[in-house]
Amino acid sequence: MLARALLVTALLAPAACDPGPSSAEVATPAPRAATAPAPDPAPAPPASDEDEPADPVAADAPTQKSQETASKDALDLTVLAAYPWLSDHDEAMPMPATTLDRRFPAPAGFARVEVAPGSFGAFLRTLPLAAEGTPVTSYAGGTILRPDHSNLAAVAAIDVGARDLQQCADSIIRLHAEWWLSQGHHDHAYRSASGVDLPFRRYLNGERIVLEGKQIVWKAKGSARLPSHAALRAYLDGVFAWANTGSLAQQAAKITRADLRPGDFFVLPGGPGHAVLILDVARAEDGRVALLLGQGFMPAQSFHVLRPGPAGPWFIVAPADDGVKTPFWETFPWSSLRRLDR
Repeated sequence: MLARALLVTALLAPAACDPGPSSAEVATPAPRAATAPAPDPAPAPPASDEDEPADPVAADAPTQKSQETASKDALDLTVLAAYPWLSDHDEAMPMPATTLDRRFPAPAGFARVEVAPGSFGAFLRTLPLAAEGTPVTSYAGGTILRPDHSNLAAVAAIDVGARDLQQCADSIIRLHAEWWLSQGHHDHAYRSASGVDLPFRRYLNGERIVLEGKQIVWKAKGSARLPSHAALRAYLDGVFAWANTGSLAQQAAKITRADLRPGDFFVLPGGPGHAVLILDVARAEDGRVALLLGQGFMPAQSFHVLRPGPAGPWFIVAPADDGVKTPFWETFPWSSLRRLDR
C-alpha cells in the first residue's frame, strides 16, 4: 500500500443491476442479485522455453510491436490530475497504466466526435485504465472475468469499494460524481428509488440518511464535513444503497440516437435492470456509429470496458439497427438512451 501511495503521488505531482423503482422504500436497501457472466474456459498453458530455441536478439531488444504498444499506452501524467480518486491512497484499486483514448484508437473509417473541454465526455475519453492483463474482480476480491475473457476489453483504474454497492447504475453515478467534483462543484444531487433527493450538501452539513418505518429521511446525526473527495466517496455509498436503474432513468433526460455523445448511457429499469455507459463515440461518413461501452455489474465489481467480440472493443451500429446489443444483457433500444445534464 505504501508503494502504491508513493507511485500515485509521483504520478500526480507538478444500481444498478437491481430491483426496479418502487413507491416506498423497503426496510433495508433493495436486494441485489449476485449473478455474473461465466468466464471463458481456461486457456491452454503457453509453450515452455524448451519447445523452440530462444532468440538472443529478440530477448535483448523489444520487438517493433512491443515498442508500438508501449508508445500507444504511454501515460500523460498531466491528465491523471483530473481524476480525484487517484489521490485516495488507501483505496484498493489497480494502478493506472494508460488512458482510454490511447489504448483504443478509432476503428478504420471512423473519427472520434468532438467533445467540449471539461465535459463529462472529455473526462471519460481519457479515463485511466489498468494494465492489460487485469481481471474484473468483485468487491470481495474474487475474480469475475479473467483478462482473456472474450467480452472484456479493459478494466478502469478505479476502486469498487468494500461492499456490494457499486453496481451498474451506481458506477455511472460514481463516474459522473467524480467528474463533477473534478470541475470544482459540490452541489451533487442524485435520487433514491422512491424519489427522495440525495444532495451532497446535506451530507456535508452533517445530515445522514436514516430509515424511519419504510421511508428514508435526512437526520442531523453526523458531523459536518468540508468538501473533499473522501467526503464525496462516503456520501456516494449512501446514494448507492438507495438509488437504482429506475431512479437513474427517471432523473436523467431522454436522448435521441442522433444526439448521443460520450457520457450518455443506456438504462433499462427492472428487477433486475441494467445500465451501460457510453465512454466514447466515433462516426463514419456512411452513418454508422462506433461506441466504446463500459459497465459495472452484479455483484459490485471492477468498472470495465466491454468488447462485443474478437474483432475489437468498438460496438459498430448501423443506421437501420434498432438498438445496441451488449454482452450479458438484452438489446438496449434507442428509447433507453439517457443523459445526466450535470
